[in-house]
Amino acid sequence: MDIRHPVHPDHAQGFTTEQMRSHFLITDLFVPGKMSITYSHFDRIITAGICPTDTPLKLEGGPMIGADSFFEGREGGVINIGEQGTVTIDGTDHVLGARDGLYIGKGAKEVSFTSTDPAAPAKMYVLSGPAHKAYPTRAVSLADARQVKLGSLEESNKRTIYQYIHPEVLDSCQLCMGMTLLEPNCVWNTMPVHTHERRMEVYLYFDMQEQDVVFHLAGTPDETRHLVVRNEEAVISPSWSIHSGVGVRNYTFIWGMVGENKTFTDMDFVPMTELK
Repeated sequence: MDIRHPVHPDHAQGFTTEQMRSHFLITDLFVPGKMSITYSHFDRIITAGICPTDTPLKLEGGPMIGADSFFEGREGGVINIGEQGTVTIDGTDHVLGARDGLYIGKGAKEVSFTSTDPAAPAKMYVLSGPAHKAYPTRAVSLADARQVKLGSLEESNKRTIYQYIHPEVLDSCQLCMGMTLLEPNCVWNTMPVHTHERRMEVYLYFDMQEQDVVFHLAGTPDETRHLVVRNEEAVISPSWSIHSGVGVRNYTFIWGMVGENKTFTDMDFVPMTELK
């Protein structure tokens, strides 16, 4: 498990490129046959990439979690960005096709992941945050997700937001999670920018060609920084940071948030005239 500690915005202003990457960028998420787990002390969020092949992979408790089982005091969300696979929770199988999702409620004890075809594995992307109440585990397909259409071709940001774990779809403690698909010839997301002091966020970028990159914009509105992000890499975004991006062509990203509330519109918008 990779541990990431909090960073004060004043400290981040002096970071080199490599320091920015080591604190905020998550790479090598989907290695066949392995789990990649990153624990961030920003709101105690856990980001995991699970890519099972020949044998099941299990999320388990331990000293870092401080619990006998992974979800003893946590909830989680899963979105599969690979081929078909199965999440087995306490003996119940949940089959997830490409872009299907799953909410895992607090109290789940035995959670394992398998691929239908080990040669074409699932890529289970998992976000987890602390939970104070048990809500029912529930599968959410792409068709089940709430759709919100935003942007325009003229602004190069026409996109559809699919809200999987969201108050208008299902109940959760603090986790919100969804996926945004940009249309062809659209490259900008979340511009104009905002912050949300009451929660943090993690972005996973994918559906990118090998040579493509996204420039993820971060930092405070008056001291912006950027990260060069490649396919299937994620960015930890603190509550004080903007979180926008522009790519060399359209792409897809999964966003997930934990914090004080789940009000999706609770954002502190930044006028374009104030960005530096």
